[in-house]
Amino acid sequence: MKISIIAVGKLKEKYLKQGIEEYIKRLGAYATIDVIEVPDEKAPENMSQADMNLVKQKEGDKIIAKIPSDAYVISLEIKGDMLSSEQFAKKIDQLAIHGKSKIVLIIGGSLGLSEQVQKRSDYAMSFSKMTFPHQLMRLVLLEQVYRAFRINRNEPYHK
Repeated sequence: MKISIIAVGKLKEKYLKQGIEEYIKRLGAYATIDVIEVPDEKAPENMSQADMNLVKQKEGDKIIAKIPSDAYVISLEIKGDMLSSEQFAKKIDQLAIHGKSKIVLIIGGSLGLSEQVQKRSDYAMSFSKMTFPHQLMRLVLLEQVYRAFRINRNEPYHK
């Protein structure tokens, strides 16, 4: 299975990079993992709604350009379905059973995802009603992908 994470923005924090590298290494036994960064757009504090939509559209164009046409796309959205770790593991397992060998997970920028990315998404998932920094979500998402593989193989780790 090939799993790609498309994320808006460049990761700068060393501690997050180290955590992400660790989970990518751990996941190597289960899947090919690829983290693709697309540049974020400048988003000043006092933007109009039209300006915010334009920023999301520009970021969305960059995201869409990176999605393979045959990929199953899961977008992280505040209004998406909230799953337990076990439910997420089952979702990944079901995708594999149904021949979906390319999964793309999308993390938007600070303003969220454009409408076009939401429409391209096959499934919208939320981690919480809370808002998390999109840089931190990369690490949290990779940990949950790793946990899902461990759950699906009945291997120790999940508690």
